Amino acid sequence: MKKFNTAIVGATGAVGQEFLKLIEERNFPFGELKMLASSRSAGKKINFMGKEYTVEETTEKSFDGVKFALFAGGAASKLFAPAAVKAGAVVIDNSSNFRMDPEVPLVVPEVNPQAIARHKGIIANPNCSTIIMVMALKPLYNLSKIKRVVVSTYQAVSGAGREGMDELKTQLEALARGEEVVAKVLPVAKLNKHYQIASNLIPQIDVFKENLYTKEEMKMVDETKKIMEDDALKVTATTVRVPVYRSHAESVNVEFENDVSVEEARAALEKFPGVILCDNPDEMLYPQPLETSGKDDVEVGRIRKDFSIEHGLNLWVCGDQIRKGAALNALQIAEYMIANGLVQ
Repeated sequence: MKKFNTAIVGATGAVGQEFLKLIEERNFPFGELKMLASSRSAGKKINFMGKEYTVEETTEKSFDGVKFALFAGGAASKLFAPAAVKAGAVVIDNSSNFRMDPEVPLVVPEVNPQAIARHKGIIANPNCSTIIMVMALKPLYNLSKIKRVVVSTYQAVSGAGREGMDELKTQLEALARGEEVVAKVLPVAKLNKHYQIASNLIPQIDVFKENLYTKEEMKMVDETKKIMEDDALKVTATTVRVPVYRSHAESVNVEFENDVSVEEARAALEKFPGVILCDNPDEMLYPQPLETSGKDDVEVGRIRKDFSIEHGLNLWVCGDQIRKGAALNALQIAEYMIANGLVQ
């Protein structure tokens, strides 16, 4: 099999490290592998598949000979993605920098793989919460057009990066010792005010916009329409940070144009790639963050009629936002391109 030189930008972070796990697990056909990061992390050593790599500082010259540039997120893609494309690489970007650019495909491979072929060098990975939700929405949309979605998320602290996970751990340990809890990261590290996440819920993820929704909430609204290629689809979201280390959960209310039965929904979800139906109330089986952490598939359960509207269903969805919500989705895009001759 042909091998493709690959660069991971942000190799030392949570998503970058997940890229490495998945590349090994999935036997991704990489040739040369470049570990790139900020100047802060340059020089660090990473042992991967029996070889020691030295992390290099990302520059505009980092992408010579690279075919896939996997950006883990943050400002790096805005700074360096154009240089990577100019050098001949396909950029698959986990940041929000290009998601709503009409020239950039926003892709979940199981949902809208046809968009990949329209790329002009950059392909955007959607927001993690959006990916998890549309994996459940797409098989239902195939049954009947969806008119409206109301979603409330319960998002793990790892969505805020390694710092979010470290803060929850430190706070839980402080509570156990009866010590004062210090908050420095959540809800948004760059803001001046922070709240304890241990034994708490914070109904703010990212900064507030003028319409009183947070940036995270508006990502779910706008990105869902783009991925589903339906500007008429109405979406409203409330996003909440919860004291869970990994794997996001979502309560999703769906209103259809036509009736969709619980049985039809279950059958469609059970057959959809990347989705596991976990829905047996008699056995108390339903998706949970603990059960989906470290796993590739999105789980869907608690499927039931919404009796308050004519054609509605309620769902409970869980998925690992570092895997399917970030690194796995990006790697699947690259795999799709290889399998379908979209990259040489």
